Amino acid sequence: MSLTTAEARTALPAAPRLTSTVAKEYVHRDSVAEVFLTGCDSRDGMNFALTGQWPRAHTMFRSQDGTSHDPLQIAETFRQAGIYVSHVELGVPLGHNFVMSSITYTADPENLLIASGPTDFDLDTRCTDIVRRRGIASRVAFEFALRRGGRSLAGGTGQISVIPPAVYNRLRQNSAAQPPLTEPHPARNPLPPAMVGRPFTTDVVLSPAPGAAPGGSPRWLLTPDLDHPILFDHKGDHVPGMVLLEAARQAACAVMAPRTFTPAAAANDFHQYAELDRPCWIEVTRVEHESGNMVTVEVTGHQDGKNVFTSVLTGPVD
Repeated sequence: MSLTTAEARTALPAAPRLTSTVAKEYVHRDSVAEVFLTGCDSRDGMNFALTGQWPRAHTMFRSQDGTSHDPLQIAETFRQAGIYVSHVELGVPLGHNFVMSSITYTADPENLLIASGPTDFDLDTRCTDIVRRRGIASRVAFEFALRRGGRSLAGGTGQISVIPPAVYNRLRQNSAAQPPLTEPHPARNPLPPAMVGRPFTTDVVLSPAPGAAPGGSPRWLLTPDLDHPILFDHKGDHVPGMVLLEAARQAACAVMAPRTFTPAAAANDFHQYAELDRPCWIEVTRVEHESGNMVTVEVTGHQDGKNVFTSVLTGPVD
């Protein structure tokens, strides 16, 4: 007597649990290739053990010479972890909008070297503060500890705000009702890739600022490629926070050129949305040379006369 399909399945040994990425919707990505997390276990509702993997040859998140992972990949991983935990562990419904208020990271560039295989990592994520509104998390602060092969790779913090769709739509409608532009949106005229630490022109997000005063603070216009497959992986109505982090890094690299700057640590604060259709000025406001070959660079973004973000980057210069 032959077994039914259901009986045959029951008779087979249990299939091993295989590695796969988490659902892309839970990290707000459209491309599965850009999802770096593979799993999450809750320890006590406030502490979570996540796992993930970075590819050996990511098209953007790697050093100019291709030998190391890019420190900004740490920030993107922390961003994904915060959103994933908020959705899956804290119950924030899909469709809610996330606003990154701040994100920091600190890493040792020597630990970012690419090995002979993909980089598997463990990411301890702790919620240090949760504010709930009508039972749903509306603001969450995190601490992150990233490990590779049991060794510390990076640490950092982050804070996000969660906005329900109806509230977000009202906020964005008010933004769309701003007075007409007083200056045209800049055309894309990217800086040389080598000047901003990038191998490809398509990855450059800065263009020369017309009429910049000689001797003033170095500044550029934010002009990313809106069809970039990673920086604009999914559609949105404002400039993503990761694009602003990339702008800050490129500005720091440009001001240190022709020497090479690596953003080993960064503290980033976001003050308001950066609109896609209005000029946004990226300016280096402080450069401090520290012991050894370390440099700290402060970068700000301004739009319509208001501060959009502030980024303080520290790292070695070669």
